[in-house]
Amino acid sequence: MSYAVRAEVESSKDLQDLSDKTDGAGDSTGAILRNTKQLTATLSLSQQANEQLKDEQLYCATGAKLPTTSTLADSAAAAAAATAVTNTMSSLPSTPSTSSTSAALPIAVYYLASFHQICVVTALLPLVTLFICFVTAYVFQYDDVHETHCRVYNIVPSISAITGVSPQRYFWRLSIALHIGPRLPIAFVYKNFYRSMLSNLQQRQPHLVPKADLMIKLILVLNLIEVSSLGGVTYISNRENYPIHEKIFITFMVCSLCYMLATIKLHEILFEDESKLLPMQRESIKWKRILFITSILSTVGLLVFFAKHRFYCHDLAFSWFAFFEYVIAIANMLFHFTIIWDFPSQFMLIVQGPKEKIEDIFKRAIAKCD
Repeated sequence: MSYAVRAEVESSKDLQDLSDKTDGAGDSTGAILRNTKQLTATLSLSQQANEQLKDEQLYCATGAKLPTTSTLADSAAAAAAATAVTNTMSSLPSTPSTSSTSAALPIAVYYLASFHQICVVTALLPLVTLFICFVTAYVFQYDDVHETHCRVYNIVPSISAITGVSPQRYFWRLSIALHIGPRLPIAFVYKNFYRSMLSNLQQRQPHLVPKADLMIKLILVLNLIEVSSLGGVTYISNRENYPIHEKIFITFMVCSLCYMLATIKLHEILFEDESKLLPMQRESIKWKRILFITSILSTVGLLVFFAKHRFYCHDLAFSWFAFFEYVIAIANMLFHFTIIWDFPSQFMLIVQGPKEKIEDIFKRAIAKCD
């Protein structure tokens, strides 16, 4: 009897233990199901956040404005929840702001070159090409380059003659094309260079600031017209269309002389006391004046002998005209070559990044150097 009772009690305990285990398993299963549902919901929110982030990155890549709805905040919260549950990353990338697209771009330097070397090559290129054209045309095409409407004796061909025959014309046009390219940004560099000196002029003689600012604008316009006229004279030769070629050449001459004069006058305003200038700056101003005077005297000689050739057909009149034309061209090239003293250690930089950040970097660097 006692054995039967004991067996019955033990079986009831086993049933109770089995029931407890079953309940525990049920609770565990329920917990797993609840955790699975919670994880599924969280992952769904995480997926939505990631899709939202991809859309925002697409907006940044295409340069469009970012959406500014409440879904951005919901996506950020879902992304944070997904991070806490999965523990697969420390943090999700922050939501891009609604600022300009350039703010998301990293700072990167794509081009850095010595401005001094660029100016030297730009100034010497037409000078070297002119010499090559003169020698080759004079040696191999003597009769072609000395032909004029007067048919009188001449020994010096004009620039238009030596650059108007083949193959010199193609060599000269290629050289001028390579020369004009850097001349355009150099014109704007000079403008900003002169503008940077207006602050000192404001402290010394504030009444001259409007005049100096006007002359800076005038110099820029004259420089651009001179460069454009040089291209016109080059690509419209006297053999193809003489009337147009002549008018463009006159425009080039007038703008060139006015540019030289305006530059010298502006230097006199900006640098009142030349004794305080650096030796290179004094050298630049000295040679600018010498080359301007040379150009003026040569222009007078050019006009005199052009009239003798055009109206009287004197012997060697055209040769003297061509000689003064070469002097004017060389003086003009050397005038622009004085840029090597104006910008002895500058660099040309092309950099990617937000403008405000780049300016801040340069300001801090300048402050540190000072």
